[in-house]
Amino acid sequence: MEYRKDKHGNKLSMLGYGCMRFTKKGNAIDIDKAEQEIMAAYEAGVNYYDTAYIYPGSEAALGEILERNGIRDKVNIATKLPQYLIRNSKGLDKYFEEELSRLRTDHVDYYLMHHLTDVEMWEKLKAVGIEDWIREKKASGQIRNIGFSYHGNSDNFVTILNDYDWDFCQVQYNYLDEVTQAGVSGVKAAAEKGIPVV
Repeated sequence: MEYRKDKHGNKLSMLGYGCMRFTKKGNAIDIDKAEQEIMAAYEAGVNYYDTAYIYPGSEAALGEILERNGIRDKVNIATKLPQYLIRNSKGLDKYFEEELSRLRTDHVDYYLMHHLTDVEMWEKLKAVGIEDWIREKKASGQIRNIGFSYHGNSDNFVTILNDYDWDFCQVQYNYLDEVTQAGVSGVKAAAEKGIPVV
């Protein structure tokens, strides 16, 4: 496995493991199969596991598997604030605490504002105090790195990128369509600011 370092010198595997679509058994995650897959990835050197509040059962399954195998502190968990559910500042703690509980951990290594599609979404989060909340969570160690996942156009991406001191960002990237969403221009803008892209 090849590794790169983030802004703070943490070593991350070049290949991450997305936990959005674990194999199902009936209507539930097949936890045994998910465990086999995660452990195979771990043994191959993968140390970055991506999930989200809205991925059905994913956070709980990942937390159970990492705890059961005693590897929580040997990997990095990335999960996401469901910003589309936030109505006030109380919602920030409500959803974050629920995520910590599901993941069976006291901190999140890489925390993202999930599914930002335009500047207005980021402004709504700012209006409920997200910047102070992030500072508090980072100061307490409950959040180690803060970022955002993006699903809008490249102009809005650059505006959000420049509006906060992000540790990283996540984009969808298509080798055949280099202009949709953040696109090449967004990835280059992040690189120019020294912001790692997942």
